[in-house]
Amino acid sequence: MSSKTKQAQKLLLFRLSGARLFGIGTLKIREILPFMRLSKLPHSHHAVIGTATFRGSAVPVIDMAAAVGNPPLTPEEQQKASIIITDIQRQEIGFLVRGVHQIIEADWKHVMPPPKALGERAFITGLLDVDGDIIQLLDVELLLAKVYPESLVTRDVSLTDVESETLKALNILLVDDSQVARKQLSDVLDSKGISYQVTSNGDEALQILLKDDELGRPIDILVSDIEMPGLDGYELTFNVRDNSTLKQPYVILHTSLNSEMSLSYANQVGANEALTKFDAEELLQAMLRGAREAR
Repeated sequence: MSSKTKQAQKLLLFRLSGARLFGIGTLKIREILPFMRLSKLPHSHHAVIGTATFRGSAVPVIDMAAAVGNPPLTPEEQQKASIIITDIQRQEIGFLVRGVHQIIEADWKHVMPPPKALGERAFITGLLDVDGDIIQLLDVELLLAKVYPESLVTRDVSLTDVESETLKALNILLVDDSQVARKQLSDVLDSKGISYQVTSNGDEALQILLKDDELGRPIDILVSDIEMPGLDGYELTFNVRDNSTLKQPYVILHTSLNSEMSLSYANQVGANEALTKFDAEELLQAMLRGAREAR
């Protein structure tokens, strides 16, 4: 591998209330629409204000300000608002925002982690300084989990005793910047008594890989998110594959994006597998394939 394959990182900047700017990656976005008449959804979360018709399908629309704890947009404000149609975890979700600002190219190496003082329920994955403005990058997976808590429930997956013991013998590292994704990944392995290490960013993951290899207990399976601030999943994989002294782990990249392009890039940088959406069965089966290679 002579050169690094890198996917362009772009952010859509928008406002929820006041002048503060928020951002989400454009890879998650299908379309931006002006506010339209919505069909009401009975017995839904207070932040779900109805459904919009998008390409023949009914898409739930969430008032993003209300979902993160700010006052909801008034009917008058809604008329001037925009709906961002996203594709997250193989489902289309609309987010109502006060106003769309612009799309920018972002160097995610410059993204700073959110202050610990914000706590575990902060809906941001990082902060980015753009011309003196601090952009808050939203954790849309965490936001969706608040609106749809049932999405956090991990279904049980059956493993044979041999399969379970096979995975227990491995040194597994999980990497994801989303609190929700880390919990889902951890819950699957915890339910089977499988030990693992977990971190929230690619830079720490690379240090763990190097340290464990140096200590003679190399990582056997690396499960990493693709879209992360700093060292993203593509770059993490490239750095691992480009290090000839490192015992090579079985690399499983995953993404909340339903995107063939994301999976193609994952293969180009040397990932063994790439998965879309969290699925406990798919993840464990991928790990078992990795275990067979590690023998």
